[in-house]
Amino acid sequence: MCRNIIPLNNLAPAATDEECHDAALQFVRKISGTTKPSRANQAVFDEAVEQIAHATRALLDGLVTTAPPKSREDEAAKRQARSADRYEALRAFQAQKRASRTPA
Repeated sequence: MCRNIIPLNNLAPAATDEECHDAALQFVRKISGTTKPSRANQAVFDEAVEQIAHATRALLDGLVTTAPPKSREDEAAKRQARSADRYEALRAFQAQKRASRTPA
């Protein structure tokens, strides 16, 4: 899954149409391999985003769960913690790599 697409199901308050559109845009960007299509492809790109946003909204509206709604703030904190762990691991790796290249 693209890291910028976040789970939208069972949130309190519920996912907005804008969030569905943003997720659809990220999805189309990922599978098309471009963040900005050429003018020749803009119309088909925009149509794909709209269709996927509509399908996303229909999916979220149709899903049923017995789990209590998730707090947006708690979910955001979890994402930030995972991101910090990833970047700290990357920084440590890069520091180790630089240290191994430095002549003694």
